[in-house]
Amino acid sequence: MLAHEIRARVARGEVSPLEVAQAYLKRVQELDPSLGAFLSLNERLLQEAEGVDPRLPLAGLVVAVKDNIATRGLRTTAGSRLLENFVPPYEATAVARLRALGALVLGKTNLDEFGMGSSTEHSAFFPTKNPFDPHRVPGGSSGGSAAALAADLAPLALGSDTGGSVRQPAAFCGVYGLKPTYGRVSRFGLIAYASSLDQIGPMARSVRDLALLMDAVAGPDPLDATSLDLPPRFQEALEGPLPPLRLGVVREALAGNSPGVERALEEALEVFRGLGLSLREVSWPSLPQALAAYYILAPAEASSNLARYDGTLYGVRAEGEEVEGVRQATRARFGLEVKRRVLVGTFVLSSGYYEAYYGRAQAFRRRLKAEARALFQEVDLLLLPTTPHPAFPFGARRDPLSMYREDLYTVGANLAGLPALSFPAGFEGHLPVGLQLLAPWGEDERLLRAALAFEEATDRAFLRAPLGEAF
Repeated sequence: MLAHEIRARVARGEVSPLEVAQAYLKRVQELDPSLGAFLSLNERLLQEAEGVDPRLPLAGLVVAVKDNIATRGLRTTAGSRLLENFVPPYEATAVARLRALGALVLGKTNLDEFGMGSSTEHSAFFPTKNPFDPHRVPGGSSGGSAAALAADLAPLALGSDTGGSVRQPAAFCGVYGLKPTYGRVSRFGLIAYASSLDQIGPMARSVRDLALLMDAVAGPDPLDATSLDLPPRFQEALEGPLPPLRLGVVREALAGNSPGVERALEEALEVFRGLGLSLREVSWPSLPQALAAYYILAPAEASSNLARYDGTLYGVRAEGEEVEGVRQATRARFGLEVKRRVLVGTFVLSSGYYEAYYGRAQAFRRRLKAEARALFQEVDLLLLPTTPHPAFPFGARRDPLSMYREDLYTVGANLAGLPALSFPAGFEGHLPVGLQLLAPWGEDERLLRAALAFEEATDRAFLRAPLGEAF
């Protein structure tokens, strides 16, 4: 059952928040030992559910929260040994807003360490399996949240997206994932990876559920200086007919995709044409180079952000008598991928290399944004695949560069600060395929309206819960 349907049943008195919480907790206890979507469960869940006012807008809904989003009193590890026992004394704004509306945090989901990865194989604790095929990855870094949704271990989830970490696992697991306009959702309480790129993003199994979640978490926040004063009107935007829209298909994303992705793209274009959208092929010339710029800018910011993990303030602290020895022994506990990105970031910021790498990447980012602004003078939405192929087997991307190429189609939206939505659009064999829509800055609601029209036109044909449903 979908989140908005559960909420309606609670409002009618057919089921209580406690009964909903009990059903999902039981399902997690039964299925998650073999799936590995959760790192921690909320031990106070049932007690909190008993105290929820059923009249609240989100009463009865449990939410899976990615474990790099701070939850007061509940362990928050960022998938790292450096924070394996860290219990925040504060709460992320997005989580606080959910709780205030009656939602309950079910638990914290697995991720690649500090959000650095595209498969959830780089979690310091264990990998998460794809519910559609346990021999394949769920994507990353929000793989735990995507897998939890696909297996219906929770009706709603929060992830974070720095270069595609909400959208890529959403595509691999057959669910929806939104990377909002930068600043649309407060970053307060999100453990930083690359601060100019990071965004908390909602994940769900239907567009209406996504709108419900965005209306709850979006909006300005005095605790985040980068948050935007744009009031959320997502559920309201879903009402009424689909307006006439111009859909641009990005030429640079049409080659090199797997057969299932190409087929899903062709079929989606027919659906959108039938919905009255005018279609045209457009060019985003800098998109193929966006990956190279991203893997300069994101590691550079990571090398600065992760400098705080030195064993002096919080998290794990190694034993030693001298400060430098303690710092080195503490940071030695970073995983290999985190070390790799910190070293890259430190190198591109170092004297003699700053302008050659970081400076040029920033100039490229400005050009990418300018091209996007020009494109949205021609069209209202852009369409391209979320990933070039469906979920890959565990161990298939041992070469770091092959793993980085998983972000080929997703990093452009982060670099440009644009909203982007991955939606289920087909299958390749038994594996889901996702496509993504991009909209102009601040037009997140437009994405959901177009995706809802697609969902209704296809009668939810691409939305499946491979392990059945909790309700």
